[in-house]
Amino acid sequence: MKPLKFTISFSLYCVTLAWMLSLQTKRRRPGWWLGTVVATGIAVEMILIVGQVAVRGRQLHFNMSTPADKLIHYIMAGTVYVIWAAVLVVAIQLLFDKPGDRALRWSIRLALGTTLGGMLLGNLMFHASPAQQRAMDATGDEKFFGTHSVGVEDGGPGMPITGWSTEGGDLRIGHFLGVHALQAIPLLALGLVLLARRYRSLRPEGPRTALVLIGTAAYAGLIWLVTWQAQRGESIAHPSAPTLFAFAGLLCATATLSLAVLARARRRTLVPPSIR
Repeated sequence: MKPLKFTISFSLYCVTLAWMLSLQTKRRRPGWWLGTVVATGIAVEMILIVGQVAVRGRQLHFNMSTPADKLIHYIMAGTVYVIWAAVLVVAIQLLFDKPGDRALRWSIRLALGTTLGGMLLGNLMFHASPAQQRAMDATGDEKFFGTHSVGVEDGGPGMPITGWSTEGGDLRIGHFLGVHALQAIPLLALGLVLLARRYRSLRPEGPRTALVLIGTAAYAGLIWLVTWQAQRGESIAHPSAPTLFAFAGLLCATATLSLAVLARARRRTLVPPSIR
């Protein structure tokens, strides 16, 4: 399952980034090289994932048991930072480029910024669990270091397919949502373009851009919410009252702002251009 899930995730990431790079109107050659760096880094990651899990039958993440395991761990970590740096440069390039209309441009910029932050959330997992700390204190040997679970040990009951813990907090959720902001936010912009064919109020760039900004803020709020929930050792399957209250507040704020933008846009379409 792990190689399969990483294959799907990496494929979506590469296809989306390639699409973004294809929209560049300037500095296309550096963009091509940056895309090549990302693709090469992801290829290295996949080779190590398949080799470690499917071929060697070893735990992939946080495994420092043998020199080979430790080497694979450090190569994977170093490659991730190379990919992150390349995507950062792509984000900077597209910040000064103008692909598509204003709503699409901002969706791409915000998606890249959010996914860079989401990738960094993986650093929260590099801390010893209580059991790992006890083992290190007893033996002085660091065989496993890092955990994605909070309040429970890794490997317990989890949700189907994702494996996210149903008993404690799971830091992978915020990381997952952050990484795949690369798809979610541009999909919102493209969905608004399709809706604009039916609804006149969405045809101007302004309302669609505002909705993209609101959607991005809501998505970032959701990433923060599930990360905050995980850090408190709370399973996403069993949210507490504070978590539900925060989610309701986020939902209400998003709906209120979105309706306000739509109402203003609708009023403007009803007013003749000469009066405006």
